Amino acid sequence: QVQLVESGGGLVQPGGSLRLSCVASGISFRFYDMVWYRQAPGKQRELVATISPTGDRTEYADSAKGRFTISRDNDKNTLYLQMNSLNAGDTAVYYCMGGSSWGQGTQVTVSS
Repeated sequence: QVQLVESGGGLVQPGGSLRLSCVASGISFRFYDMVWYRQAPGKQRELVATISPTGDRTEYADSAKGRFTISRDNDKNTLYLQMNSLNAGDTAVYYCMGGSSWGQGTQVTVSS
């Protein structure tokens, strides 16, 4: 049974940083592209960043470029999203996805 469990969300002030984690089990993590998505209230889910199985290729949504960094540790079956210079527009539930499986999401709220 595939499980993806996100953590690291919370309340942060504008300009602050957060690091999200997603621990995978029941999946050959090292062989899959992994993706971070987010969904803000009243909006469609949008892709934030992707990473190749070995981590040598990454892609970002325009809204994330220069502020977010996706990375992975295949020995720990863990996906990361480092988010810097956060603003209110980043408020959303963040989900990791891999192998067609989704995590339950972690809430990120950016507010003063």
